[in-house]
Amino acid sequence: MALSARLEIRQGQGLVITPQLQQAIKLLQLSNLELEAFVEAELEKNPLLQRDESEREPEADAPDIDPTSDYAADRADDATARGELDAARDDASPGEEVTGDADRTPGAADAGASVDWSKAGRGGSFEDAEGLEGALSHEKSLAEHLADQLSASGLTPTEIAAGSVLIDSVDEGGYLRADLGEVAERLGCDIALLERVLTVLQGFEPVGVCARTLAECLTIQLKDNDRFDPAMAALVDNLELLAKRDMAALKRVCGVDDEDLRDMVAELRALTPRPGAAFGGEPAQTVVPDVYVREGLGGLWHVELNSETLPRLLVDQRYHARVSGAARTDQEKTFVTDCLAQASWLVKSLDQRAKTILKVSSEIVRQQDAFLAYGVEHLRPLNLKTVADAIGMHESTVSRVTSNKYLATPRGVFEMKFFFTSAIQSADGGEAHSAESVRHKIRQLIDTEANERDVHSDDTIVDILKEAGVDIARRTVAKYREAMRIPSSVERRRRLKEIA
Repeated sequence: MALSARLEIRQGQGLVITPQLQQAIKLLQLSNLELEAFVEAELEKNPLLQRDESEREPEADAPDIDPTSDYAADRADDATARGELDAARDDASPGEEVTGDADRTPGAADAGASVDWSKAGRGGSFEDAEGLEGALSHEKSLAEHLADQLSASGLTPTEIAAGSVLIDSVDEGGYLRADLGEVAERLGCDIALLERVLTVLQGFEPVGVCARTLAECLTIQLKDNDRFDPAMAALVDNLELLAKRDMAALKRVCGVDDEDLRDMVAELRALTPRPGAAFGGEPAQTVVPDVYVREGLGGLWHVELNSETLPRLLVDQRYHARVSGAARTDQEKTFVTDCLAQASWLVKSLDQRAKTILKVSSEIVRQQDAFLAYGVEHLRPLNLKTVADAIGMHESTVSRVTSNKYLATPRGVFEMKFFFTSAIQSADGGEAHSAESVRHKIRQLIDTEANERDVHSDDTIVDILKEAGVDIARRTVAKYREAMRIPSSVERRRRLKEIA
């Protein structure tokens, strides 16, 4: 067969990642501070963009979330529920929308169904595009270092959630600046849980981190060095005397002579009073929530965007008409045309971003209403796919939206990622069990072991859990047991035999 060159015309469809689409994807995962910096840069280089200085009008309408929606599916057809929603709509402020399961139709789980999306530009471009590596590499901060250790600590999901809140209260010096009583009240949990978690956090690197006072910080480091004897404890309890250089009083309090006191003071000075100072990072920034969640009438949850974090831009059409008429060369005309296209795209993309954040956060609130009502113990299993399917978006979009975004709730300000927890499927096809509840059942079974004959092997635990409706593999039981730092059945049997 002879080879020859020829021209053909073919028509096909394909996804092209244009520079504008890349920036649109990047906008979704920007925090409010990063978005503000991006907008400032665009305002400087695009003469057709200007800030909207007029009085802010209500943003995209926010839904009210019915906390009973997930516990009673038939509530969607309940006339009482519709009456509550109608009443709440009458009382809602102009910037809020009231929706519940009564307003949700099958296949159209849209938290913003009444929003005019015609101004948001093309839809599916965000969902189908490949993810971009938008985050710049940076030196790991103290909070990130502690979070990494927390994830590998073997604590239960509830304890990890409480630990994350405590880590958020650690300052740049490594000290915990939060009152455990206030945190316990805000999270709706027992203070004993926080004290237990704090003990674990104080065992993390760097040594001395998460202390509440200087004396506690030094005590942790001395115990780590195996140098916390009664004399050293007395010295740590009387740091004010050391600050006054009252060595005579210190000798009496500690019960040591001059040489011992000099050695003790030298050891104390060799410790690190600010263990977190070794970590670099950016200056601490106050977390500004992107979404507000508050309780409304009838137990519904109002979800609304924080308008202060949403940049409002306009395309200056008058200035465009003036400069486009004055353009003479092709280069000038091209510049004006590109500026108009870029400005129009940015305005539409910001509107799309705001509405997408609202839809995702509304669904998160609907799924985690038990946490808002009852506390951290009631976090439910949730993953990206569940939220994505409910609102008709791609998982990658939900992942980008939940990055660096915060919800202000009656229980505090939480990152959106906080509300996603793993799940264990039910053996009888019913509702999935949270990993936290399964771990708790495993711990309860092992705690009931009174003697060597009562010790449960991993296989026995699997059988017991399956009878209780939990479909779990033996290797998963072993993984959870090891994460909780519980020894194997052989070791537990040996220990119980020694005790007996």
